[in-house]
Amino acid sequence: MELTETYTLPVPQQRAWEALNDTEILRASIPGCDSIEPDGENAYAVALSAAVGPVKARFKGRMELTHIDAPHTYTIVFEGQGGAAGFGKGQTHVTLEPEGDEATKLTYTATAQVGGKLAQIGSRLVDGAARKLAGEFFKRFGEQLTGGSGGVQAESGDSGDTASPVDDGEAADGSGEEPKRKKSWTAWISKS
Repeated sequence: MELTETYTLPVPQQRAWEALNDTEILRASIPGCDSIEPDGENAYAVALSAAVGPVKARFKGRMELTHIDAPHTYTIVFEGQGGAAGFGKGQTHVTLEPEGDEATKLTYTATAQVGGKLAQIGSRLVDGAARKLAGEFFKRFGEQLTGGSGGVQAESGDSGDTASPVDDGEAADGSGEEPKRKKSWTAWISKS
């Protein structure tokens, strides 16, 4: 699986870099994330609850930052195990570029492999879940950057898709109720 997307972050490049390296911001931004703990130099142990289609599990994994050129780029190498649900591994290359003085263009390309039950449910479902998780991550990340006001804009990626508009808290059926959110596995460990 490969996923490439570009987002505009409403903060200067240095602030975006700092946020991408802040474990509390990442924990709050990654859907289903239970913990991110240091595990060596530029490495982290990650635990999260996930659901991709009918496969639900608690995943434990590790991510390591490599090829670091602060505040411009790094590569995240990741792997995770979810018991009988399967595994995921891959890498994500992240690039930050200034967009004027008050915004930053973030582009990432993620490649990942899955195995076990995750591989059995089919690549279209896994790819769709990965795109949805990435969109949710950047929505939450934008809220962390701006104190809850959103503000992350998606640009077209290789999929031709763009991120969903910022959720206004209403269900699609117009009932006024907040939609239920599913916890899913990010191939950041979503990084895909």
